[in-house]
This record gives sequence, structure tokens and C-alpha cells, in this order.
Amino acid sequence: MSTSSANEPVSPQNTVQQLLVYQLLWMLLLRVILYTLILGVSFYLQSGQFNVLIPPTSLLTVFILLVYTTTIISGFLLLGSVKDPRHFGFKQNLLDTVFVSILIYYTGASHSIFSPIYFFPIIAGGLIMPRLGGLIAAGAATLQYALVLTLEYYRIFPEFLKVPYNFTYNIDLLTSINLFAVYGLTFFLAAILSSLFAGRLRTTEDALSDSVRSFDQLSLLYKQIFDDIATGIITTNDKNRITSANNAAGHITGYSPEELLKKDFHQIFSEVDLNDKGSRHSAGLQRKNGDRIQIGYSYTNLQYDQGKDNTPDFDKATCNNCKVVTIQDISEVERLERQMQQAEKLAAIGRMSAGIAHDFRNPLTAISGSAQVLANEFSLMDTPQQQTNLDLITIILRESNRLDNTISDFLKFARPEHAEKEWFSFKRCLKEVIEVAQADPAWPTSCTLDIRIGEPFDVWADEYQLFTLLNHIFQNALAFCPKGKEKILIETKEEKNSEQQEGFLLTIEDNGPGISPGKEDKIFEPFYTRRLDGTGLGLAIVKQIVDGHQGSIEVGRSTLGGAKFTVFFPLP
Repeated sequence: MSTSSANEPVSPQNTVQQLLVYQLLWMLLLRVILYTLILGVSFYLQSGQFNVLIPPTSLLTVFILLVYTTTIISGFLLLGSVKDPRHFGFKQNLLDTVFVSILIYYTGASHSIFSPIYFFPIIAGGLIMPRLGGLIAAGAATLQYALVLTLEYYRIFPEFLKVPYNFTYNIDLLTSINLFAVYGLTFFLAAILSSLFAGRLRTTEDALSDSVRSFDQLSLLYKQIFDDIATGIITTNDKNRITSANNAAGHITGYSPEELLKKDFHQIFSEVDLNDKGSRHSAGLQRKNGDRIQIGYSYTNLQYDQGKDNTPDFDKATCNNCKVVTIQDISEVERLERQMQQAEKLAAIGRMSAGIAHDFRNPLTAISGSAQVLANEFSLMDTPQQQTNLDLITIILRESNRLDNTISDFLKFARPEHAEKEWFSFKRCLKEVIEVAQADPAWPTSCTLDIRIGEPFDVWADEYQLFTLLNHIFQNALAFCPKGKEKILIETKEEKNSEQQEGFLLTIEDNGPGISPGKEDKIFEPFYTRRLDGTGLGLAIVKQIVDGHQGSIEVGRSTLGGAKFTVFFPLP
């Protein structure tokens, strides 16, 4: 018998041969059982109460031992060196017919009570080898029975039958032919019926195998869908314990599906209410690593047969309080909703910006121009009120400029410009930013700038927008630096980000108090400010410029003790 290693796939041919070997082993076992029963019946019939032809005990014992020995040797051959189990089965069927013929010959030929035993190899052959097994066995049985009848017709039979049984009478030719015809026809009829039955059985087995295979494939498909679907699916029993969970549920909660099993549902989902009405709900969830996320969930009752082993009440066949719960991580959805709300807010701001520009800029220009004229006139006058008037006019000019800058920031944020990227010198751009900032009277002369830029250092960005970005970060840093001890560190280098993308890395640090923990993302929201004179748009514009360059910006703790802004612009 050929075998395949554990790493080799089992072919259908090997599977069929293994099944045939298994059936032949059963046939050998049934042969042993059959002749053991025959031996017992023979000993019982030899008690003298029945007038039947039975060979001597010694001869019958030798015959049974021959059957046992032959069967044992056949079994070892079948398990060891047989390469073609089909041919081996044919030989075993022929051997069974020989055993039956010997038994019939020594028990009275046509008068033997064991003639029906021929049906054993015929039916076994038809069932194990449907097409030829039964017919070959029937043909062999018919020919051998004809030989037994011929020996009886010519009075050739064992001597031990003559004395005790007076087996001396002769059988005529017509009777022999009649027995041969009846038994031969019966043998072939049994072979045909067993073959038909075996064929139907084989067809049924194939259909059942196809059904089982289809069911297994369907079950595998359902399991694959259950495991691979992006929505978390959890089922609970009537005790509110988790009975199943898919991979998505494990990914959302941070627990593996095995860890979720048998846990109390509300031990994991403490904020989920399974008694709330409606079809869509949301709740907070603390994942295994401690992170909190927002999940959306829905649930429905699950009716299924629990079985008596799992049901406390044996009269109850179904679980009436079981549930199936679907969950989704909606943190990203809520983030997108916030972005949409922000976009809608910006759209509304954009619609107002044109009117603000027209309605505010023109009056401010008139006010600023008039105040400048008055300032020039008062500077030529020599009156006691001259200085007071000049101070008031200076306040008007200062506040008008501040309001004009606020409107400019507002318009920049509401109508962001498209980034026109090009190569330019960052050092030159930074120099212009510093010159403009230092020209402002509000720039402190005590501010120390530590600039660390290699030569040459060109960047790929929109120069005007980068100018605006640097100006806003500088103004924000100066607003929080200690008065008279202002320190700002600017450093640039080329570096790869977490996605291994090369780019321009800019860090700006100050020695202020830094950003409060938890406010790192909030400072980039529009209109959020901690400055009394701030608009809350400077860092929002910075974030907008960085996003327009497909870059990133992060806030951390500076080596100087204050805030550290890290800006990354990817290279083309």
C-alpha cells in the first residue's frame, strides 16, 4: 500500500485505495467471524440431534485453522506490500469461493446445508468492487459448484461420509443440471443485485460527499466573512457573556477574540446600553491599552437553539435574551465630521470675507489717512494740547493698523492660496522675515536669535507662504518669551519622516512657558488663543500652509524650556 508523507497532499487516487483497503480488511474480519460461527454450528450439529452431514471434528478444525492462517497472512500482505488492492480483492473473493466449495464438498455436496455461504463472497465482491467483483465471484462459485456436483455425480466423495451417513446413493444427471441452473442463476442474480445496490450506494455517498463538501465550503466562506469583515460582530448569551467575537471586534477593542470569550459584555463595553431604543447608537470605549475611542453600535435579539447542556431551564429550547452586537470605530468618522463642520465654517467665513474686506477696509483707510493728516498738522502746531492730540492720533493709527492686520489674517485663513512651489534659498527668505520683523517697533531689541542653517540650503515650497509661516511662528514665540530675555532657536536640515520620505525639516524653539499638555492640537484651531491681543488665526494659518504643502507640523518641549515647532515639507 502506497503512503504519502505528512507534507504531501493526499491525492484522490490514494484516498480511494485507502478506502478499498479499509473495506477489504472488514471483509477479512467478517470471513473470520463467519467461519468461527460455522465451527460453532458444526460442533452443535454433531451432538446427534440433527440428521445433517458434518465432517469429523479433526478435519473441520484443520479447515478452520487453514481459513484463519490464510486470513492473517492476507491481512499482513494487505497492510504491507500490496500495491493494487483491487486485484488483491478479486483474489480474496476467489479464495472465499474455494473455501466454500471445499466446505460444501466435505459436507455432502448437493445435500450440504452450507451452500448459501456462496453468497458471502458474491455479495462482498459486488459491494466492495461494484462492477466486476460480484460477477467474478458468481462465475467462480457457479463453476466450482458445478465441479462439486460432477464429483458427486461420479460418486467421488470423501470416504468418511459412507460409513456413518451411508452416503451411497447416486444423483441423476437431470437433478445435477437442475441444481446447477438454479444455483448458478441465483448466484448471478445476487451478484447483479449487489452491484446495483453498491452503485446506488456509491452514488448516494458521492452526493453526500458533495453536500458535505459544499457545506464545508459554505461554512468556511461564512467563517471567512465573519473573520474578515471590517465591522466588529459580538454575540452574547442569556447571561450577558460573550460567546463569539470576530477579528474586527478584537482590533477595535484591543483584545484578541479569544480574550473576549466568556467575559461579561459590560466589563468591556461599560458605556454601551443594550436596552436603548433605536437602531444606531454611539458610546465611548476604553481599549486594552488604555486609549479611549468612540464606537457606533447596533444590536438585535438572537434566537438560536442552545441545547440542554447550556440552558439552565431544561424546558426552554431557545435563548430569548441572546444578542448579536455590531460595533464600529467611528473616531475617524467623527474626525471627518469635524473637518466637514470646519469646512462649512470656513465656507461661511469665505462668504463673509468679501463684505468684510469692502465694509471694513475702506473706512479703515479713510480713518488711517485722516489720522495721518491730523498727525502731520499737529506736529507743526505749538500748543499745550499738541502732545495729547498726537498721543490720541497715535492710538488711532496703531489700532487701525492692528484691525487691518486682523482683517488680512482673516482673509488669508478664509481664502487660502494655492501653494506655488519652487526652489529658493531658505536663508534668504529667513533673512527677509527677520528684517521685516525687526523693523516693527514692537520687536524687542533684547531678543537673541540662534540660527543654524547649513550652506547652501534650498527648499521646495511656496516662498510667500513660507514667509507668512515663519512670521506667524515668530510672533507667537515672542508673545510668550520672558521680557528682556527672549531667545529663539531656528534650525534646518534634510531628514526622512516616518514613511521614509525625504524632506525639509524646520524647527523653531523658544524659551517661553511652552504648550500646556493636551493643548497640542487645539492651538491650531481657528480663533483659539491665549494672547490678549491675538486673533486666534496665526497658528491656524500656519497649519493651513503646512497642509497645503502636504507636510506635517508637531509641537513639543523645547531644549530652551519653551515650545518647539517642528515643520516637515516633503521634497518633490
